[in-house]
Amino acid sequence: MTPSGDRPQVGPEGGAVRAGRVTITDVARAAGVSVATVSKVVNGRYGVAQTTASRVLEVVDQLGYESSLVARSLRRRRTNVIGVLVAEFEPFSTELLKAISKAVEGTGYELLAYSGGGDTSDRVGWERRSLSRLGGTLIDGAVIVTPTVQVPTDDGVPVVAIDPHTGPTGPATVDSDSLAGARMATEHLISLGHTRIGHLGGRRDLESARLRELGYRQAMSDAGLTVDPSLVLTGGYRPDLSDRPTHELLDRPDRPTAVFAANDLSALHVVEVAEELGLRVPEDLSVVGYDDIPEAAAARPPLTTVAQPLREMGAEALRMVISLIESDAPRTGQGHHTRLPTRLVERASTAPPPAS
Repeated sequence: MTPSGDRPQVGPEGGAVRAGRVTITDVARAAGVSVATVSKVVNGRYGVAQTTASRVLEVVDQLGYESSLVARSLRRRRTNVIGVLVAEFEPFSTELLKAISKAVEGTGYELLAYSGGGDTSDRVGWERRSLSRLGGTLIDGAVIVTPTVQVPTDDGVPVVAIDPHTGPTGPATVDSDSLAGARMATEHLISLGHTRIGHLGGRRDLESARLRELGYRQAMSDAGLTVDPSLVLTGGYRPDLSDRPTHELLDRPDRPTAVFAANDLSALHVVEVAEELGLRVPEDLSVVGYDDIPEAAAARPPLTTVAQPLREMGAEALRMVISLIESDAPRTGQGHHTRLPTRLVERASTAPPPAS
């Protein structure tokens, strides 16, 4: 018995098509036309009768034929593919990818998701290498998530950066209001009665981390509260990097009664470390995160956090890059920066401080 994957495919006229990768010759044979006719149809050229073109397209759909992306790009100088470039598929970039994937429906474009971070010791500059590999032949433009350096704008590939490390400089960018979001998070804790509030920040070289720490400090200052420098530590946006500073914050006699972490992954790790140390959240320690990834709502207790509008950020970045691709002057729009508002999502990880 022949395995299903090896069965010969059958064209509309009943002719068998060999198993394996479908070629343009297979389509021509099944449709009863020449290879040149199939080429004209799939490339949208004139000179083919409508009935013939419809028959060819029917065969293309039935057989699952796809012309070579590289060959097509060389002929047409367009692939109708947009790259979504990330350093790694962690929750933040994954949620943005979902948003972009939803937004691309009906645009006539397809997506190519590409992780270019590679070795963690070789993260800086990954986006330049990725654009060099993909630009011009595989993709028409790119959305880059949290690029580490200013992305070049003179290589012919339109680029939109989401939450770039360097802030809104260089190519078109989309981000959210980190300063206002951090203020909201800290003001929420202050409104509950907390005065000794720690901050577990992101990486020092990231603009978003700098703005979130600044928002924390501004909210503390506006409330007349003094920031204890020993309660402001760098977590690096990753649980493994935030483990040591989290223990430093919580495993001390004068620990804070609340912690604002610069992203949800770090905040969720704060909750884990608190449990290890015998601290209850939120009875003994209140915790606020940032991003509102799905894991935040699913946590126990559900995490209070600052929600970035990830769906809107992804959709706006896609809209911008398509506009750049289809513009008569592809560089038009470079330097356009969109900043979207954030909002506080109150859940069960925050409460008034314990009584003295």
